[in-house]
Amino acid sequence: MKRLFLAIGFLTRLPVPRIETTAADMAAAIRLYPVAGLVVGAPVVLAAAIGDAWIGALAALVAWVAMTGALHLDGLADVADGLGAAHGDRARLIAVMADPHIGSFGTVTLVVQLLAKLVLLHAVIAAGVPLWMLAAIPFAARVGPLVWARVLPALKPGLGAQVAAAVRARDALGWAALLAAACVAMPWLAAAAPLIGAVALWARVRLGGVSGDVHGAGIELVETGLLGAWLLWG
Repeated sequence: MKRLFLAIGFLTRLPVPRIETTAADMAAAIRLYPVAGLVVGAPVVLAAAIGDAWIGALAALVAWVAMTGALHLDGLADVADGLGAAHGDRARLIAVMADPHIGSFGTVTLVVQLLAKLVLLHAVIAAGVPLWMLAAIPFAARVGPLVWARVLPALKPGLGAQVAAAVRARDALGWAALLAAACVAMPWLAAAAPLIGAVALWARVRLGGVSGDVHGAGIELVETGLLGAWLLWG
């Protein structure tokens, strides 16, 4: 239960009980990230049912951002700034990603990402699909960090490296099996596998590894990709 609270407390802005934890507990909380994804998805589903398709899409997007405190969007912006400024210099990439300020590359990427999610949410809601399925998207996207932590080296020492060591093969395989089972009811959710794999390949080729920012960026990209896959399937 302690690690579940840690996962929810880290990935959402929901209040959780204050408990004594260790660095090992914090790292091991990654095993429960998909559960935190379902917690994120619940208010998104409720918000999507408000008003017409555009109002519902905007409400769902606001709920999505508010529930995560823009944590993953911040990671996406940091990665975009790093790639834009690094010019192939790994040390420069890591330094720019660690800078708390946002640059022009990050700003443009955030605008495009938010617009993409808004438009795709509108299209999905307007299609009249069962809105409860929206909760599966943040769940599936948060299976990604378990896979990326297993297959990618850490970009730098610290919590990211500890998290990678905390992910066991059975954790990634177990959540992958649950995700596969969910595809029976939601076939479009099968797109999560190639999307997670594509992020892993991109991170290895372009970045050389994974960090907290890369996890956040990957989650955002997988979520948007799944919205698109759902729309194309329907």
